Amino acid sequence: MAVSMRDLDPAFTGAGQKAGLEIWRIENFRPAPVPKSSYGKFFMGDSYVILKTTASKSGALRYDIHYWLGKDTSQDEAGTAAVKTVELDAALGGRAVQYREVQGHETAKFLSYFKPCIIPQEGGVASGFKHVEAEEHKTRLFVCKGKHVVHVKEVPFARSSLSHDDIFILDTQSKIFQFNGSNSSIQERAKALEVLQYIKDTYHDGKCEIASIEDGKLMADAESGEFWGLFGGFAPLPRKTATNEDKCFDSYPTKLLCVEKGKAEPVEADSLTRDLLDTNKCYLLDCGLEMFVWMGRNTSLDERRSASGAAEELVRGPDRSKCHIIRVIEGFETVMFRSKFDSWPQTTDVAVSEDGRGKVAALLKRQGVDVKGLLKADPVKEEPQPYIDCTGNLQVWRVNGQEKILLPSSDQSKFYSGDCYIFHYSYPGEDKEEHLIGTWFGKQSVEEERASAISLARKVVESLKFLAAQARIYEGSEPIQFYSIFQSIIVLKGGLSDGYKNYVAEKQVPDETYQEDGVALFRVQGTGPDNMQAIQVDAVASSLNSSYCYILHSGSTVFTWSGGLANSDDQELVERQLDLIKPNLQSKTQKENVESEQFWDLLGGKSEYPSQKIVRSAESDPRLFSCTFSNGNLKVVEIYNFTQDDLMTEDIFILDCHSDIFVWVGQQVDSKDRMHALTIGEKFIEHDFLMEKLSHEASIYIVMEGSEPPFFMRFFNWDSAKSSMHGNSFQRKLSILKNGGTPTLNKPKRRAPVSYGGRSSVPEKSQRSRSMSFSPDRVRVRGRSPAFNALAATFENANARNLSTPPPMVRKLYPKSVTPDSSKLASKSSAIASLTAGFEKPGPARESNIPRSPKMNSGAPKPKPETNNKENSMTSRLETLTIEEDVKEGEAEDEGLPVYPYERLKTTSSDPITDIDVTKREIYLSSEEFRENFGMAKDAFYKLPKWKQNKLKMALYLF
Repeated sequence: MAVSMRDLDPAFTGAGQKAGLEIWRIENFRPAPVPKSSYGKFFMGDSYVILKTTASKSGALRYDIHYWLGKDTSQDEAGTAAVKTVELDAALGGRAVQYREVQGHETAKFLSYFKPCIIPQEGGVASGFKHVEAEEHKTRLFVCKGKHVVHVKEVPFARSSLSHDDIFILDTQSKIFQFNGSNSSIQERAKALEVLQYIKDTYHDGKCEIASIEDGKLMADAESGEFWGLFGGFAPLPRKTATNEDKCFDSYPTKLLCVEKGKAEPVEADSLTRDLLDTNKCYLLDCGLEMFVWMGRNTSLDERRSASGAAEELVRGPDRSKCHIIRVIEGFETVMFRSKFDSWPQTTDVAVSEDGRGKVAALLKRQGVDVKGLLKADPVKEEPQPYIDCTGNLQVWRVNGQEKILLPSSDQSKFYSGDCYIFHYSYPGEDKEEHLIGTWFGKQSVEEERASAISLARKVVESLKFLAAQARIYEGSEPIQFYSIFQSIIVLKGGLSDGYKNYVAEKQVPDETYQEDGVALFRVQGTGPDNMQAIQVDAVASSLNSSYCYILHSGSTVFTWSGGLANSDDQELVERQLDLIKPNLQSKTQKENVESEQFWDLLGGKSEYPSQKIVRSAESDPRLFSCTFSNGNLKVVEIYNFTQDDLMTEDIFILDCHSDIFVWVGQQVDSKDRMHALTIGEKFIEHDFLMEKLSHEASIYIVMEGSEPPFFMRFFNWDSAKSSMHGNSFQRKLSILKNGGTPTLNKPKRRAPVSYGGRSSVPEKSQRSRSMSFSPDRVRVRGRSPAFNALAATFENANARNLSTPPPMVRKLYPKSVTPDSSKLASKSSAIASLTAGFEKPGPARESNIPRSPKMNSGAPKPKPETNNKENSMTSRLETLTIEEDVKEGEAEDEGLPVYPYERLKTTSSDPITDIDVTKREIYLSSEEFRENFGMAKDAFYKLPKWKQNKLKMALYLF
């Protein structure tokens, strides 16, 4: 489409350069900007143009343009709004989706911009009306309809307006009443409460009483009596009569029409296919409730205006008042439009879009307009974050038939591609342990064991009273949370389960199970020591990739190969994985293009191989859907511009992030529907409602209300108190409304979502020891993956270390004077000084004290002298002293508790104090006496926070 400056209205100059809303009102047939303070205020006599700009994760800007027509606007104004919408799209490069919005029948997307609702006011500007001035409060009655977004309409203040099917809000000067029709749903009542809150804040400055009236209660309580008294007393409500608005368009036949010279002519075809649409023409697709205008890429601005006018003519009339007109440009068709066709190609070349956008930018730049935001922005490159505390406890089972076998700590990070696994990860929350139960399906695993894994995992969830989040994960599609929990993973070919062995025997296929003395090739990948994987691939040259490093071994011969595009970080990961796969052997370093003949011989000779990095399915902008599952059929409704308040406790929702699918299950969901949560996620992927090519192996999470993990909460501005409330959606929101907007807690507040960037960003007060399983002989090392520690402990020998590997990265938690290698017992002062030094370091410095790669001798432990045993005991007690913030302890001394001498507070005191809490002896010791006993500088001690002072006091009782 040719673009000229005469086609661009000056009012649209610079529009759409940043994310957000922009609104214009049609005044004297020209668009005039509306002040931001008036956004959401619409007059019945006016027409408006609304631009919604959204910035995607890729850096591109997406546009939705709506033109809103008040019920009293003139046809000329409405026509101007429609034409100006087409012009605005041209100014944005011809890529926006355009919607016609009629008062009272707005789309859900449009209403989502102005939550909780819009209440149009009488009056107008260009239509000849005058805006209604503020006057004495007038009693008004509103009807509210909608489960996810609310259509609010003012109706006559009369008993005849009420019905059993809807919710009504009666706004009087001193009190606002909500009348809940007996046939209305809980969700509709809850959403209507948001409208009540809006009316209270907007028209009463938040100062008036509220009351909820239940249909059928008659005069049972004072508020019901007061409500019916306003209508002259109670009387039975009339039955609802059918109107034109109730006309059903479900059976309306879809028709395709071609627009030429302003006239729409039917297109004759046996079925609707993409081939029917000519890029040089405009078409109408009449679907009853929706009228689509499709505009070919090569059509002129006049032709597009003409097609829009033809669509307006077709929907004019009382029987089409609810019809939405949606205009789409070739190459930017909506999912709903494409779904109307029997066949639509998966990909369409729309590269011309940026070219057209560039021409518009060039034209505006010559006029001196800043076009910084008009062209596509560079995508923001961010390192994926796990958003989960990685210092918890981990158990892993391998599935064998109908049973699960608990793996020893040394095998927790070794997965076979022919097997299925179950893992249980528990990590610290603020008031309880959080749990994640997951299943991992290897690419070569059999269907029977996959089904068994799901069943066995469900039993683990049941044992936790359904309070755990669940995950279904496929090999090759693992999410960042999985990698961060395990930190170091080795995926081996073949399998150990009976299911895999039976498959090999029945199909008579080679058993590829990994053999330590055989030929094996591993691709090493990851982002660092806290996220690294070694994946066994076919031992042939075509498995190599210039962007990765590899480990190749055959018996005692070990090679490491570095691709030309690999960096030093990749090479470091190879050395770390080598310690786990072949820890006691010297490796031979190979670089791309200078390999030895022996290296190629082990791979069966040279061959071509790729050089581009393997791209995983990226996380897209999240989209929320409400789900209804019945008789095996899944129906979804998208929730636009969603917030936490959209998650209704009676429903199941899906949060689609493309690479990950979250199924959120409310507390009030029926138990039978709850059991279908995984099926719902699978059905959603199968149907691919957004036509986004969802992978059938995308990760599925099942999230129970009240137990949301941080990596789910991050998509919302999360308030844990809301998900901790009891009752249905209506009862919860009514409770919040009556308590001044503050949720009434039924249990302690849970963790709010924070940014977790791996090990370093775990909150200070949640620094706990990481363990592998619940067995008493497990290896415990602070701050490291349990599986990594176990593998290192099993495979590594400090006296026979791979010479190609850098020295082990072991960092002491305490100075040398208090380690088990000391020749004598450390003094109290030096131990406390060590603790104090740890407290006063900033976050990263403290973290450097955490051992990252423990090395343990595989031989039998040597007996130690008695002195060292005592020293070990003391040090272990110090090391297990968890640094946690305890508000009560930190404030106790200031609250007037009695203070006693240290000699009487000791557990070995000959004259002990009896009337104290013996579990918190330190809070009864004065800070001054503690400081004097340990010889600390006064300023240094008092600079510490109270809770740290109390922890130092607690250490006093360990000696």
